[in-house]
Amino acid sequence: MALLLRNLQRAVPVRRAPLRRRLQLLRAALGVQRFDLAVVCVDNRTIRRINGVYRARDAPTDVLSFPFHENIKAGELPQPDTPDDYNLGDIFLGVEYIFQQCKGDEDYFDILTVTATHGLCHLLGFTHSTEAEWQKMFQKEKQVLEELSRLTGTRLQPLSRGLF
Repeated sequence: MALLLRNLQRAVPVRRAPLRRRLQLLRAALGVQRFDLAVVCVDNRTIRRINGVYRARDAPTDVLSFPFHENIKAGELPQPDTPDDYNLGDIFLGVEYIFQQCKGDEDYFDILTVTATHGLCHLLGFTHSTEAEWQKMFQKEKQVLEELSRLTGTRLQPLSRGLF
């Protein structure tokens, strides 16, 4: 199914073709390539506004995920009833914020990929509100990023490492 990748900002560069390739590999590693997915790259102003509206937080952030299917248990795939239900949801990447948070030798494109992975896991019911939930999410992110690293020759680490 479709992968929609939109860049609605001009604050930092986004290489859409390589990001699209990595997103396709992530979808395959998660077994969700038959589901539609939208990934939207936005600046600090836009992600801050969305974060304020939906999470009551007046600050920019790295990623916001809006699942199409609610109440999915972590690790379970959605069970669509109709063709229109083959949709995972939307991920907003705060690419300007992500770029600003990169440290020293961190590769922005790699961190963007890791952040998208984190967002995808949220669409699949993973959360990190408790240590037990975080453990599940961390393990899934680690598994998927190890597969992606093997395919791309990178060394990607989960975004949520060290959270608890």
